[in-house]
This record gives sequence, structure tokens and C-alpha cells, in this order.
Amino acid sequence: MNLASWAEDLLDLFLPAGCVACRAWIPAGRPTPLVCVGCRSRLREAPWPRCPRCHHPRGTGRVDEPDCLECRSWDAALEAARYAFVLEPPADDLVHALKYEGWPELAELMGAAMARLPLTREDDPRPRVVVPVPTTAERLRKRGYNQAELLARRLARGVGAPMCAALRRMGGRPSQTSLAPDERRANVRGVFSPAPGGAAGVAGKHVLLVDDVLTTGATASEAARTLVVVGARSVVLVAFARALPTRSGKRA
Repeated sequence: MNLASWAEDLLDLFLPAGCVACRAWIPAGRPTPLVCVGCRSRLREAPWPRCPRCHHPRGTGRVDEPDCLECRSWDAALEAARYAFVLEPPADDLVHALKYEGWPELAELMGAAMARLPLTREDDPRPRVVVPVPTTAERLRKRGYNQAELLARRLARGVGAPMCAALRRMGGRPSQTSLAPDERRANVRGVFSPAPGGAAGVAGKHVLLVDDVLTTGATASEAARTLVVVGARSVVLVAFARALPTRSGKRA
């Protein structure tokens, strides 16, 4: 018996693999999946109809209304937003594991789901570039990676476009997590600037701006504004999940 194989079998026996989302045991097998079949099947897409610009569910009574309250405050530079799933279990568990629990391997599964989204028309000739929403230097040191950049790399492979880290982010501001929409917009105002070579990387191109989660769109809107100022022709946000209001009115 191969010693390495024997050691792997022994490890599977005493430390069986568990799903990152639900922690349920996953039968041994190489490569062992990080997310079980049950959790993958519970990832939920947002219902239709949706706002043409931000893809927020509109409800059957508002299908033809031109205005959408969810994206009305966005900067005109942010042309549209697309996302794979609703931010609820198990999607929120995957986001948390990637962002806070040191599971960078999840970016492969999550980025692949984002790459399957209909991001542009097949007949659209505009050159594309994938740009991750940057994190601060402090958070990068703490986590060891920028989750948006990992997702952007996988998305870039999936859509056949180059990736460009075109933006940098100023540190020293509070996290967006607990802030109200108006506070979020004020908190990110002026927080982005072009990275060295960033302007040349996006000039005249259609930008796919990548983040893990879309909540109010304040961060993406500010990033898009910066990209257009330095020459991007258009910007579309691509996120893994979107936080939608619950029955209480709060976002998941």
C-alpha cells in the first residue's frame, strides 16, 4: 500500500471532511468538495421580474415602472449590477467563510457561479477588463488576501478577459457592515484612487467590477465613479450574492 494514500485514508477516518456551509460530513473522496450537494442545491437566485439596471426583484405590480428605489441613488458611472445568488443561507455562510474564516479555496466555486451570469451581449464588441474592489492594506495584512481579487481572477478566466487591479483603497474608515445607506455613501466618498498603471488598464474598456456582496451599492458606485473618471467606458458590478430586504425591512 502506498504510504501517502494510507495516511490520507487515516486522516479521512479521524478528521472527516465537513461542508464549509452546514458542517455536515462529506463522504471521503479526492478531491473532497468544500460544499456539500445539499447546500449547493439551496443557493437561491432572486425572483423575476427584476430592475433592468440593478436586478433587484420588482414584484408583479411594478414591472413597467421605470424608476427603482434601490439604484436611484447610484452614480451614473455604475451602469448595472448582476449577482449570482441571494445573501441567505448557505450563500451567506460561503461569503463569511471566504472573507473571515480563511477559506480562499471557495473563490473557485463562487467565481465560477459569477462567470455563468449573462454579463454582456454576445454581439457586444467592447473590450472588457475585470477589476476587483480593493480592500485596505490593513485588512489585506490581516486576511492574507483580498476576497474580491480571488473572485475576480476566477471570473476573468471564465469570461476570457484580463484582470487589472486598477484601484486602491484608503484605510482608516469604519467598516460598511453596520452603517445605514446614507452613512455608507458618506463613508466611501473619495475612498478610491487609481492604482499605478490602473488608468491605462481600464481606459476605453468595459469594466466588470467584482465584489463578494452587493448591499446598497454605495461602495460599487464610488468605485465606478473613480474608474470612469480615469477613462473606463462603462462599469458593471458583478457580485456573488446580494442582500435583499427581509419582511422586517432589514437586509439579510
